[in-house]
Amino acid sequence: MNSNQETVLHLKNISKSFPGVKALRDVNLEVYKGEVHALVGENGAGKSTLLNVMKGIYEADEGEIIYEGQPVTIKNPGHASKIGINMVHQELNLVPELTVGQNILLGNEPLKAGIINYSELYARCEEILIELGCTFSSDEKVGNLSVANMQMVAIGRCLMHNSKVVALDEPTASLSDTEIEHLFTIIKKLKEAGTAIIYVSHRLDELFGIADRVTVFRDGMHIATKDIREVTRDSLVELMVGRSVSEYMAHSNNYSVEEEVLRVEHLTSKGKFEDINFKLKKGEILGFSGLVGAGRTEVMRVIFGADKYDSGEIYLHNKKLDIKDCGSAIKSGIALIPEERKAQGFIKGQSNAINMNVSILNKYIKAGAINYKKLYDNTEHYIEKLKIVPPNPHAHTDTMSGGNQQKVVLAKWMSANSEVMIYDEPTRGIDIGAKSEIYRLMDDFVKNGGSIIMVSSELPEILGMCDRIVVMHEGRITGELDGKDATEVNVLHYAMGGDQ
Repeated sequence: MNSNQETVLHLKNISKSFPGVKALRDVNLEVYKGEVHALVGENGAGKSTLLNVMKGIYEADEGEIIYEGQPVTIKNPGHASKIGINMVHQELNLVPELTVGQNILLGNEPLKAGIINYSELYARCEEILIELGCTFSSDEKVGNLSVANMQMVAIGRCLMHNSKVVALDEPTASLSDTEIEHLFTIIKKLKEAGTAIIYVSHRLDELFGIADRVTVFRDGMHIATKDIREVTRDSLVELMVGRSVSEYMAHSNNYSVEEEVLRVEHLTSKGKFEDINFKLKKGEILGFSGLVGAGRTEVMRVIFGADKYDSGEIYLHNKKLDIKDCGSAIKSGIALIPEERKAQGFIKGQSNAINMNVSILNKYIKAGAINYKKLYDNTEHYIEKLKIVPPNPHAHTDTMSGGNQQKVVLAKWMSANSEVMIYDEPTRGIDIGAKSEIYRLMDDFVKNGGSIIMVSSELPEILGMCDRIVVMHEGRITGELDGKDATEVNVLHYAMGGDQ
């Protein structure tokens, strides 16, 4: 961080209300030149609202913006960009049909005799791409790029505007580890050049590798700003949720050692995984850990009947199952909450009532007609039980937050009286508060006699929630650990192919 601590942007005493909601309450955010300033908090904490005020999307009810030492009124996003304040949104605002160069210079195209000078446009963009270390060219169509490369295009647009402040909203949510390393390299270059970076992320662990300071918001209020060296992951969580980590991630570990629910023997799918053997006990949360490509998701999809397998057996209560498809798994009491919940967990464009009951619609059909009263009664029961927001059966699931979408998927399987729940990356892309709710619901489920298989790439989550942990590496099980004895070190040892 710049040792002079020169303030480039100060969002001072900002308040903002919407009908029925006080989104920001007299909050402050001061950002230094050449620093990475992390901004964390639950969904609804006020992070996005503050950044929208910064970008001129919203007008603050109270407070002022001090930019480069002077009060400034930001009229709109175009004005913010013009003076050097930019933002890369999580949902990238790019035009896929246009080229990289056209996207980067959209609205600022160089003209010659009133016509866009494409040779100059692409030449200028090539300089930016070289600076970013990109391997694609400026005349490539954006729709052909990966998410990581699209993000580089969005950052390139910021550089073209000579940004002095760049906000990055959940920039690593869809990136691989290699792509994240490249992004961090770019961020460090921007920082060295004096650009201030506001970094918004739910992935707390990565903040310690990139941020200089961190500001915590909760319920529309500024809670604390700390040097990143002064905090730990647990202390950040406590500031964000207002309670200790032991309360936030609590599982009672009270499963039955004796009663076996599910058993998998010698399960093999050529090219994906081989000779998978494990047991799941009643009331247990069994964790599956491993690096990307270990084969965990592939195993779970086979157990749920979404994919075929070549050999092996699956037993439920010591009875061999013939799982031909998802329908036969569901009838057996096995449910999958998939990693890609938006694509596979619920039906886009449909209401919560339909998505919560889609697996049991036949239950409400009589003489060819749906009994909507019973369907809505069941929906409202789970809305109340799972504290789903908004509490509206008619709300479209795809318009809700990630945490509430996950609750809708969970309600679908609870309605079906599922006995074995497979959670694949259950808290990916959802905030700390919603994670706490999901953990509570998981714990309630196993306390009431259900059993859970939990696939997660977050080691603190695996260690905090699981009774036992199975570790995979390149399609094989390399280790199995009791939850009480597991550490990050020994889980990673097996995840990287280490011997038992």
